[in-house]
Amino acid sequence: MPVHPLTQIRLSRNLKLSQLLVFDRVIETGSILHAANDMGLTQPAVTKIIQELEAGVDGALFARSNRGVVPTDLGLLLARRVKSLLAEFRYMTEELDQFRFGTAGRVIVGTMIAASAHLLPSTIARLKARAPNVIVTVREGPTAQLFPALATGEVDIVVGRLPERELPLAEAFPLAHQPLFEDSLDVVAGSANDAVGPTVTSLRELGHLPWILPTPDSPLRYAVERMFRSAGIDLPRDLVESMSVLTNLGLLLTTHRIAVMPRVAARQFVEAGLLRTLSLPELGAFGTVGYSVRANKPLTPACEVFIQCLREVAGRNEVG
Repeated sequence: MPVHPLTQIRLSRNLKLSQLLVFDRVIETGSILHAANDMGLTQPAVTKIIQELEAGVDGALFARSNRGVVPTDLGLLLARRVKSLLAEFRYMTEELDQFRFGTAGRVIVGTMIAASAHLLPSTIARLKARAPNVIVTVREGPTAQLFPALATGEVDIVVGRLPERELPLAEAFPLAHQPLFEDSLDVVAGSANDAVGPTVTSLRELGHLPWILPTPDSPLRYAVERMFRSAGIDLPRDLVESMSVLTNLGLLLTTHRIAVMPRVAARQFVEAGLLRTLSLPELGAFGTVGYSVRANKPLTPACEVFIQCLREVAGRNEVG
């Protein structure tokens, strides 16, 4: 049944930004108590705010579980709208700051392994030299998490490997994908790893060793599996699945594991003497590294400066 216009007006008037901030924190933490602690409120105060919201939308927003609270279907619906609304409020604040103080504000960057090791640090360094008042927040994760966050405005830009066009994720959200450069895959080992000799000439010779591979939900895993299929061999049995750069580097330095990395990510570790690459004929293209933004929303001034720096770093072959 359609909502009566007068009901819509009353609801919009009753909603307060402070209530939405509390609701969003409960969604993020999954706990009334944790949300209260994060926001410097008492648990009864947060409970009262949630009850007021529930009265305003005429329905339960959370259900209790043994671990805290979980959102109902109505709560999930409201959460999506609230995240977008809070993102728009942040954009408005940053535009006002830009008007009053010049280049300022915040840019929230989602990144994957292809960008986090070298491309992104170089870009941030260039941005901070140009606009030191811009605050940069980096969130690392798989594309399956970052793209929904980008679509709701929780993240301003995602930098990393662009999804292949045939994958459903590429068209699942109203996003614009901009390429920067093509990257290749490298098989790497710790510089002190004596389980891999210098005479390795094929991927098949490494099948018995312990490996680190990307998680199954990562587009990088798709490229790796294609590499193994092309070589006519199965995936290794002794696997660690990880997209954490620091965890993977630690494993490579302390064990005999080997790993697949995008060349742009492996480069700085090789140059620092921490890793070495193995020359294998089966190594293929990793894909296109670039950035993704929302197609239906304008960029913030801070994000525009970030993209300018990102393009400069990629264009000067500082990552290749």
